Amino acid sequence: MMGNAQPVGDLLREWRQRRRLSQLDLAGEADISTRHLSFVESGRAQPSREMVLHLAERLEVPLRERNVLLVAAGYAPVFRERQLADPALVCARQAIDLVLKGHEPYPALAVDRHWTMVASNGAVGPLMAGADASLSQPPINVLRLSLHPQGLAPRIANLAEWRAHLLERLRRQVEVSADPVLSELLKELHAYPVSGVTRARKSANGSEFAGILVPVQFVTDAGTLSFFSTTTVFGTPIDITLSELALEAFFPADAATAEALRQMQPSA
Repeated sequence: MMGNAQPVGDLLREWRQRRRLSQLDLAGEADISTRHLSFVESGRAQPSREMVLHLAERLEVPLRERNVLLVAAGYAPVFRERQLADPALVCARQAIDLVLKGHEPYPALAVDRHWTMVASNGAVGPLMAGADASLSQPPINVLRLSLHPQGLAPRIANLAEWRAHLLERLRRQVEVSADPVLSELLKELHAYPVSGVTRARKSANGSEFAGILVPVQFVTDAGTLSFFSTTTVFGTPIDITLSELALEAFFPADAATAEALRQMQPSA
């Protein structure tokens, strides 16, 4: 992507249109004149490095793409991308491990921008049981594992509902990020067969979640386990890797699931 030959003005206009902002809207948010913004987008004015970053901030452009904007404008990229094992990220990795471990006996995992699992706690493994090895061996794409007919899909009691939730979430992510890999993943997931799935919205103890949240219901040897999830991201990242990490934590949606997970936890 760093080799993108588009002028910076064209790229900024694309991001503005992707955010459904007019030039007047963006100029007002960025506290610059509409005329100057128009000149930047048309190539009649060369934006400074600070202006590129300022507009990118207002447009909520991902850090990875902010580097692309800088290079297109003739400046060096400023955001580094380190491996998670890099010594500079040791504190962040420790924080991830602490959160995941502390969430047990409930499942939790960390994924990158393409939904590849980069870390998980001990409660995740049992939920992956029965999935085809091609889907459950690293690198594991969590969305593919969840919705593939040889993955977890046959064990999700409310697959139609959960599938619709995941696809809509991914669709919004594609819209926000313009990531071509995610776009192809969305097409792939849409193509998976959906015949015979149920639309149940009740947890194991019969509780309703309509209008509140979307649970996922796993059929296991211990019964149907019902979860809702939360997503955690780093608050002020200036490293590309950290900015693209998300921690998905699953909580029991009913008392029966909470008790089953406690029973499944290995004795100390």
